[in-house]
Amino acid sequence: MLTQNTAWVNVERAIDRLRAAGALTAVELLARPEAEIASLIRPAGYFNVKAVRLRAACRWWLAEAATAASQDTASLRRSLLAVHGIGPETADDILLYAFERPVFVVDAYTRRLFGRFGLPQHDAAYDLLRGWVEGVLGPDVPALGQLHARIVELCKNHCRPRPRCGECPLLATCPRLGVAAGD
Repeated sequence: MLTQNTAWVNVERAIDRLRAAGALTAVELLARPEAEIASLIRPAGYFNVKAVRLRAACRWWLAEAATAASQDTASLRRSLLAVHGIGPETADDILLYAFERPVFVVDAYTRRLFGRFGLPQHDAAYDLLRGWVEGVLGPDVPALGQLHARIVELCKNHCRPRPRCGECPLLATCPRLGVAAGD
């Protein structure tokens, strides 16, 4: 939730502040006033909104932790989506990385990369794009996680809004090469 609309370096600062304050668990976060949490996560931006959302996620976790892992993926996803501040991308992040469920996380990086490679699915509705990737890779949790992680890494380092194509590992296969070279 801290990563929403912010750079990772700012998330790291917020996490460091939470750690230093002893506020990294759901119980510890809920024991503190919302204003204090907001102050601690200030580096992550939108700190007042994120404090409310973090507390909602903590309440969900404390209520659902005992049974969450045993729920089927669709039910668990619906439960996560019912939490204030958790949308499809955040729910799928939690499902893939925390619960090791076979879902693909669609984010802005995915859409950017797929668009540059001319995949018509890049602008499809979230669930359609997610389903397309899951259909291609199948229910392979490590492969889904690796694909997402590699897309994030590639887009942070090379396939940026203003691309840095020169040292991109996909340079030889990128259909955008002719356009990007002139950017």
